[in-house]
Amino acid sequence: MRIGPHALENNLLLAPMAGVTDRPFRQLCRELGAGMAVSEMVASNTALHATRKTVRRLDFAGEAGPVAVQIVGADPATMAEAARANVAHGADIIDINMGCPAKKVCRVAAGSALLRDENLVRHILAAVVDAVDVPVTLKIRTGWDPASRNGVAIARIAEEQGIQAIAVHGRTRACGYAGNAEYDTIRRIKQAVTIPVIANGDIDGPHKARQVLEQTGADGLMIGRAARGRPWLFRQIGHYLETGRVAAEPAPAWIGRLVQRHVRELHRFYGEYQGLRIARKHIGWYSRGLPGGNGFRQTINRTDSAEQQLLLIGRFFAKLGETREMAA
Repeated sequence: MRIGPHALENNLLLAPMAGVTDRPFRQLCRELGAGMAVSEMVASNTALHATRKTVRRLDFAGEAGPVAVQIVGADPATMAEAARANVAHGADIIDINMGCPAKKVCRVAAGSALLRDENLVRHILAAVVDAVDVPVTLKIRTGWDPASRNGVAIARIAEEQGIQAIAVHGRTRACGYAGNAEYDTIRRIKQAVTIPVIANGDIDGPHKARQVLEQTGADGLMIGRAARGRPWLFRQIGHYLETGRVAAEPAPAWIGRLVQRHVRELHRFYGEYQGLRIARKHIGWYSRGLPGGNGFRQTINRTDSAEQQLLLIGRFFAKLGETREMAA
């Protein structure tokens, strides 16, 4: 799969998720089979780029390319300036967010709220494409609500304005994350344009990945929530798409070492105080549904020591491995 001049390693992409797809998680997902990982969204107001949060979001040190940065906003000129600023920081691809359903984003007429104004969409896309010499991509939903599914029209506008790939979450903004993803709508979008179309929504395993590719005809898949606590999902899906065989789930000892490595990187990236607190949600996702997970999370959430956090992770997954060996 290609986006402009960039040939991706495969057609599996990590979706941008605020508070999740920081540099440590992006690097981990790339290592475990994602062909590209899109950054957390960055506000178009460049005056905010000096804040500690945004400085971290613009830290791509050591990250494998292509580096894709998602920007969000509602003013064409401001979005164009944000695109230029992010390219100056090292972005290889600029992604425009017109899919975020969050109320605080839609309240300022950004994210998926833009889908209600096709003329403004056209102006924003044109301004950003003209502002930079790197590929510009677009993330959308199928429409604002079920009564106004205009994803096909938006996709056609995007192609006309020079957008080089479009990712579609198969729900309207009004649907949030409820109900089933609309793969038929994604198929219609794919049929309406010639640029790569990437299907997103409810892709949580190898069989579902193949089903979505076949049902939509999409060029690629974007995976978000299902990768939280399962970054190896990209490798599992890639293996199945290539061989038709489902790979075994990783052993608890392997997962434990991976979690410890991820958490160490969070401690380094954010510093111990903030890093161990951010790590708690990732540890929660890694331990979700596992025997003893509830008690483990309660203990993890009480510790304020990075060293103790890592020790508790090691003990939990070692015990889990011993339990499975006894059961076998």
